[in-house]
Amino acid sequence: MSNAVVNGLAGAGGGIIAQIITYPLQSVNTRQQTERIAKKSRSQGSSGGTLVQLIEVIRTEGIGGLYSGLKPSLLGTAASQGIYYYFYQVFKNKAESIAASNKRKGRGDGTVGMFSWLVVAALAGALNVLFTNPIWVLVTRMQTHTQAEQKILEAKKEALLRECSESSLIGTSLHDKLREIDSVKPNPYGTLHAAYEVYNEAGIRGFWKGIVPTLIMVCNPSIQFMIYETSLKYLKSKRADKKQSSSKVTALEVFVVGAIAKLGATVTTYPLLVVKSRLQAKQEISTSNSLRYSGTMDAIVKMIQYEGLSSFYKGMSTKIVQSVFAASVLFMIKEELVKFYGMLAKKSQKILLKISN
Repeated sequence: MSNAVVNGLAGAGGGIIAQIITYPLQSVNTRQQTERIAKKSRSQGSSGGTLVQLIEVIRTEGIGGLYSGLKPSLLGTAASQGIYYYFYQVFKNKAESIAASNKRKGRGDGTVGMFSWLVVAALAGALNVLFTNPIWVLVTRMQTHTQAEQKILEAKKEALLRECSESSLIGTSLHDKLREIDSVKPNPYGTLHAAYEVYNEAGIRGFWKGIVPTLIMVCNPSIQFMIYETSLKYLKSKRADKKQSSSKVTALEVFVVGAIAKLGATVTTYPLLVVKSRLQAKQEISTSNSLRYSGTMDAIVKMIQYEGLSSFYKGMSTKIVQSVFAASVLFMIKEELVKFYGMLAKKSQKILLKISN
């Protein structure tokens, strides 16, 4: 099995475990990102901090509300991490081969430079986005479904109250209609339902909503892996300089380096993540046309105009905790799985040698 396939499978395994552990935070974070409150309405509310929102989701939707969209998300994570790490290793092997070739020709020291790491990660990220964007559109829809349904019901109540002020619908009749709206529960919303809805709204193109900011966001893993690979290289060279018996890094060091790398990448690219989530969510999540978007530039302009620059950083603290922890777990588990496969491969070679002798 090639090292690209091994890294792809290890990345998929690590990604699934990290996703399961941190999914409730991711689900709440998507709701924070897609919440739209105009400047003039901001005094009416924000839904509180992360812990408050976690409790509110459990109160209104049960524990299952925190795991809405988990199945397609796990599929997306496995596909995304598998594809990403496979192509990342393919391009990494090529970059290392070019660096070694350049050294033989008297150019460079044989190591891959920082810019090359950026290019390697960007190419792998772009291919990953093109293949997996439809899955993430469905995940975003499922995570924000209840939020959108609630906004639709709020709009119905506002329309009813306006109608009452202009007609004779008062008293018991009004209370009955309001009670009827309040009793409505969000419809069950599965993967096929979400896919059908996306297709009805925009056809096949709808599955690639948010592709522009998502493609731009390949700089996130590029920055992440640049920091990660550079930090690992520094740790290994430092140990080699001290002539330690092993230059290998420990699982804890990989965890810490992975956390630092993801923190730097997340802070840098978070505004694009918010724009992507808003484009992929139901536009009914806002009762105002001024907060509904037709495309990337329309979203950016309207967010600045109606909500201010702070809207690009909604839920960032939650995202930092979730993504940094998830990335750390992913890196640690992935590296351990790669080591485990290496051990199995060596043992199987020894057994085959014994049998052949």
